[in-house]
Amino acid sequence: MKKLDKLILGSFIGPFLLTFIVVDFILLTVNMLKYFDEIFGKGLDFMVYLELISYFLISISPMALPLAVLLSSLMTFGNLGEHFELTAIKSSGISLLRALRPIGVFVIILSFLAYLSNNYLVPKINLKTFSLLYDIRMKSPALDIKEGVFYSGIPNYSIKVNKKLDEVRLVDLIIYDHSEGQGNVNIILADSGRMEPFFNEAYMSMTLYNGISYKESRDKRASYNKPQDFTRTKFSENQIIFNLESFQMNRTSEDQWSNNRSIKNISQLKVGLDSMNIEINRMLYTNFASSESSYPFYARNRKFTIPEEIAKKKALDDSIRLQRKKENDKRDSIRNARLVVASNSRDSVNMRRDSLLMDSLSPEMYVDFGSTLTVEDGANAQDAMVGTSKPDSTLEPRTEQKSVEAQKRYKSKPNLTAIIPNVDLNDTSLNKSKSLASKKPTEFTQSQKVRIDSIISGGNYRTRAATVALNNARTLKNAFNRKVFEINDVEREYRRYQIAWYQKYTTAFACVVMFMIGAPLGAIIKKGGLGMPVLVSIIFFIIYYMLTITGEKWGKEGMADPLFGTWFSILVLIPVGLFFLKQARKDARLFEPDTYLEFYKRVKGWLETKFGKKNKVLLNSK
Repeated sequence: MKKLDKLILGSFIGPFLLTFIVVDFILLTVNMLKYFDEIFGKGLDFMVYLELISYFLISISPMALPLAVLLSSLMTFGNLGEHFELTAIKSSGISLLRALRPIGVFVIILSFLAYLSNNYLVPKINLKTFSLLYDIRMKSPALDIKEGVFYSGIPNYSIKVNKKLDEVRLVDLIIYDHSEGQGNVNIILADSGRMEPFFNEAYMSMTLYNGISYKESRDKRASYNKPQDFTRTKFSENQIIFNLESFQMNRTSEDQWSNNRSIKNISQLKVGLDSMNIEINRMLYTNFASSESSYPFYARNRKFTIPEEIAKKKALDDSIRLQRKKENDKRDSIRNARLVVASNSRDSVNMRRDSLLMDSLSPEMYVDFGSTLTVEDGANAQDAMVGTSKPDSTLEPRTEQKSVEAQKRYKSKPNLTAIIPNVDLNDTSLNKSKSLASKKPTEFTQSQKVRIDSIISGGNYRTRAATVALNNARTLKNAFNRKVFEINDVEREYRRYQIAWYQKYTTAFACVVMFMIGAPLGAIIKKGGLGMPVLVSIIFFIIYYMLTITGEKWGKEGMADPLFGTWFSILVLIPVGLFFLKQARKDARLFEPDTYLEFYKRVKGWLETKFGKKNKVLLNSK
């Protein structure tokens, strides 16, 4: 590395580290203010706060890097220009691009490290941050009993202390016990008391002196009934134990945050996108397939055809699902076979052990342990095991007997003429009615049509038919609106996953863009320190932040493609950086008043020259 590279890089590293720490601290303060009421005032240990602050510092570092690069590069080249070192570099034949190269290489490496941090480190830190914040939110505030105010932080109790001598000694206490859930039926009054936590502040002992306990007993089925019994008890000393479990912070499992997109890396986001894409296509296919039944009159002559793209995608997804199912079944069968082999091996070991045990027994013991089956029982058991049966000839008499019994039952059925004696099955009127029923119905006559039309018009059938049709149309509209809402909800989540994926790259590449803006601006402004560079850096960072938020909102709402919306701020600021770089190579004086004053004079002279000639021509013509 040449001395020039060491000089420029050395002058950049110091301001970069300083500005990164300052910007990270500012962003940390902004984030901590969001959760101020939920974090502080709960009696947490200092290590818990330190853990939470460290998580916040790591999670917001990708956002702090672009601003730190912008401010430090602007300060570096502003200092070089202010002390005429940049002028000496250019006068020695070294171009501005060559002077920017060492910091540019450093920024590219920094961008790659920022990408690795966004993809691997920040998701894990976000998981721990969400889990810790949830545990802190669920923790009850610290035990803080104040004078003259009812304190209801302890579950099922309301305590009032009129005077506190210190953190232990109390004077004039009123305690309402709501553990029975029947209102203010149990009240304790005491002249003084002591409050002392024990068992690592998991429990609190409150000892009361010289008091009275009032208790009313009510019917549990109706708390508004009149009291059945009233008890008043005087005591010189009474001790109450309070459970302070709700004041302890319990750490929950981190698995309940596994579906949040902020804790996923790129590979996990791709898996989620693939699943949501399959779900969206399945919902569209189902809606097309089930819509035909909603329009019976329309679909009588026309059929709803599912778009070819959706059908192909559904067939592909189904084939992949079936292939995965086959692979899982194959894997399960292999696992079951291994288990069977292992069980068989264990059984063979047990059989060998039993055979060795039987061999070790005496003959007398062997006879005692022998089978008690007779020869005939053993033969029958053997036939049952082999699966043999008697010949089919043994079943023939039973079959013949069943057929004879069926014929007897059939012959014993009652005759229709016996049941209905007045009906003659050979009657010609019955045959005539059958022949009339078999004929097709004739068309209505004109009088019959007029009569039917009068019934329809007089019975208000048209109005009722219109009402039914209108209700059916409203039902269909609501059903389709619900389906559209469900699909839009999944698509919105799909776009958010895409934005979370692209942000892994944009926040890292923003360091390069900010360097392209900050370094040429420093060479143009030629002022270091924390004055003008800080002001310009804040302005450009606010512009970058506003463009980023706007583009991401367009992507979330579907107004633009998520890829374009995420890269929108980068696409806008790259031309700005190239413009400043071009002006810096020409030593343009963009921030000097004389430049704009001279430009104003040129424009004014050109206008006077152009419009002055026209006025002279008009005067001469007159």
